[in-house]
Amino acid sequence: MSVSIKSEHEIELMRHAGHLLEKVHNELAAHIRPGISTKELDRIGEEMIRSLGCTPNFLNYNGFPGSFCISINDEVVHGIPSKKKIIQEGDLVKIDAGLIYQGYHSDAARTYAVGEVSPEARQLMEVTKQSFFEGIKFAKAGNHLNDISKAIGAHAAKYNYGIVRDLVGHGIGTHLHEDPQIPNFPQKRRGIKLMPGMTLAIEPMINIGRADVAWEDDDWTVVTMDGSLSAHYENTVLITDGEPEILTLTK
Repeated sequence: MSVSIKSEHEIELMRHAGHLLEKVHNELAAHIRPGISTKELDRIGEEMIRSLGCTPNFLNYNGFPGSFCISINDEVVHGIPSKKKIIQEGDLVKIDAGLIYQGYHSDAARTYAVGEVSPEARQLMEVTKQSFFEGIKFAKAGNHLNDISKAIGAHAAKYNYGIVRDLVGHGIGTHLHEDPQIPNFPQKRRGIKLMPGMTLAIEPMINIGRADVAWEDDDWTVVTMDGSLSAHYENTVLITDGEPEILTLTK
């Protein structure tokens, strides 16, 4: 396994890539409403990314046909934008996005409630987000990768949620997916030792029901096997000499 340590110059580029992606997420959130198609959201988001002088890193990645992954309700991740997918009141909408700024990638995902959602859906969103923050308490130099994984999994397990095991977080830098893989559940091994300059995309994917998932016939969209709701929360994180820096979340 080769885990890249970023130089100060590279970190500054990744920091800027992260801040620009945060801006895109914040502005796109205002467009998520009943009646809009996921294809239209994808179009709006892509225009935002390109207006910032960046490139959407998901577009054509291994053949993916959209600039954003937009997944609804029991869709866990990798939902393909479509004119036929119309967002409805009460939906949970997951927007996973990334961009390339001067050769460096950022990656972040958010789950949005459309109008009034059930208390169970609201709790799932909050627990998934909080599991990320529980994990990055351990994203410090000298700790091991499994310290992050254990903390994420332990928080979600308190609620008897299904922690997706078939999909994991990852390193990020000049490529969208780099070493190491970052599970959201405890491992038998401690994993690599964390060092300043590592950049990681940490992304809990949590189901309200079972952990099992399946791929739909489009070969991209991942859904819960039992049809239960799923939530996703992700940020690009920099390991430093002190507290971790969340590059895609400044507010």
